[in-house]
Amino acid sequence: MESGQKHLLTGNEAIARGAYEAGAVVCSAYPGTPSTEIFETLAQYKDSLYAEWAPNEKVAVEVAYGASMANVRSLSAMKHVGVNVAADPIFTAAYNGVGAGFVIVSADDPDMHSSQNEQDNRRYAPFAKIPLVEPSDSQECKDFMKEAYEISERFDLPVLFRVTTRICHSKSLVEFGEREERPIAPYARNIPKFVCTPANAKRHRPMLEAKLEHLAEYAETSPLNRMELKGKKIGVVTSSIAYQYAKEAFPEDTSFLKLGFTWPLPIRLIRSFAEQVETLYVVEELDPFLEDQIKAAGIFCIGKALIPNMYELNPEVVREAVFGEKTNVVSVGSGTVPRPPALCPGCPHRGFFYVLSKRKDAVIAGDIGCYTLGCAAPLSAMDTVVCMGGGFSVAMGMAKAFERSGQTGKKVFGVVGDSTFFHSGMTGAVEILYNAGSVIPCVLDNSITGMTGHQDNPGTGYTLSGEIAARVSIEEVLKSFGYQNVIVVDPQDIKAMQKAVDDAVASTVPVAIVARRPCLLIKRMKHDIGKCVVNQDTCRGCKLCLKVACPALHLNNGKAEIDRNLCVGCRVCAQVCSFGAITREGADNQKGE
Repeated sequence: MESGQKHLLTGNEAIARGAYEAGAVVCSAYPGTPSTEIFETLAQYKDSLYAEWAPNEKVAVEVAYGASMANVRSLSAMKHVGVNVAADPIFTAAYNGVGAGFVIVSADDPDMHSSQNEQDNRRYAPFAKIPLVEPSDSQECKDFMKEAYEISERFDLPVLFRVTTRICHSKSLVEFGEREERPIAPYARNIPKFVCTPANAKRHRPMLEAKLEHLAEYAETSPLNRMELKGKKIGVVTSSIAYQYAKEAFPEDTSFLKLGFTWPLPIRLIRSFAEQVETLYVVEELDPFLEDQIKAAGIFCIGKALIPNMYELNPEVVREAVFGEKTNVVSVGSGTVPRPPALCPGCPHRGFFYVLSKRKDAVIAGDIGCYTLGCAAPLSAMDTVVCMGGGFSVAMGMAKAFERSGQTGKKVFGVVGDSTFFHSGMTGAVEILYNAGSVIPCVLDNSITGMTGHQDNPGTGYTLSGEIAARVSIEEVLKSFGYQNVIVVDPQDIKAMQKAVDDAVASTVPVAIVARRPCLLIKRMKHDIGKCVVNQDTCRGCKLCLKVACPALHLNNGKAEIDRNLCVGCRVCAQVCSFGAITREGADNQKGE
């Protein structure tokens, strides 16, 4: 990939390229849609930089910040809710300042394509008092990343680099440049700067305000902001992907103030732009982040009075909101039957949730991952989902509430995945043990970080670069905490899974369940793939097999039928069939009993 060549890249790939060209040396992240591919791309540059998956976002930011303190450029990346996890070190890094350039990517998810909320992380910039950079396409993702490092070092602050799902996953042409190999200053201890005791923090506070004043001046002339002056009738202030939507929605003679450096906001530049147009619109996704600041400066503008403040924008939404014009679109696939998300055929989580779904006394606190789909009918085996790691902690709160309110007929299960266990589930497991919670913590170990596209974690034995690493045993960790009875079970063995649950409920000592079977989609593993078939003469049409919620199963003329294109032969359906009507081809002895 030589300098000067153009390549079609997603925003995520371009961010990685920008970090590479900027001379980043240490990069740490936790996978999360829509940010994941940044680090999968960075792994391709392993000869020039170090990139890793950290156990969670807080650790990732701390690793990257430590590298910055050691005078090398560093990068951390995460989805928007991950910034909540990492907020503690981010805020303190703003007080301390940096060594070498330090950039934090926040990949926001308007419309909640793969998230539990659509928070607008631009607000973190004024909250943490750090500069905010927002690209609007892949070329800007690369170029702005390089400028973000310069800003970080010039103003001695971490930089928040905010993108959205549409930018992360859309492709546009990117011109490559050369990597900048920067000289690395020798490390020298600096206790007043990097040891954040109250005494030092108090000294840093006015210094931070002075930095922000300088940043505000930089914003007025930043190369990341530009005017596109055409007509005087309409002017639009915008940023990020909203710029692309506004360019399509507004007339050709519209003038634009396209902002790439969005906090501190260049108020003088905005005022100058506003004075050159008759009507000023502010087009932005989600919160009125720009609009509120512009109005606070006494500049009249029209924004969220017309533009929706929720879900993703597009040119049609903007055009209808501002001009009342509906766009005629061609309807495609109107006759298609909608298919809700479901656990894959052969998913190892299916047996676990099927067994729990049969317990009328079970209250199940779930978590973020593929297994969240255990909440869907007909399994309906999940009561709550809050955030990563919340499965254990929420379960603890519910159990204590039931105890205090006299609801003794409830049995509370806390459920997390293997990656989530390392991310933030371990502290919840300690909480249950330490405070004597009547909770059964369950780790669904499919040996991969499944929901975000199969990234490794401390339990898989591999690094981001595919190198063999130390494998952390979940059951040994639980035992070390003090769980005296850790039951490891194959969740696709329904009888064993049922026994594991019954034994856990009956246990008189602290107990945990590890339901372990690798995901069938893990490429480096060999899997026993087969096909199950239904004997139509034996099938009674009782529909019991449909309760396992496998997409390969359906009814045809009142009897069960298995789609051979989807079936992988896991035999969960065979095990729940009361009439032995389902068998696996070539293995009649494996039919359900």
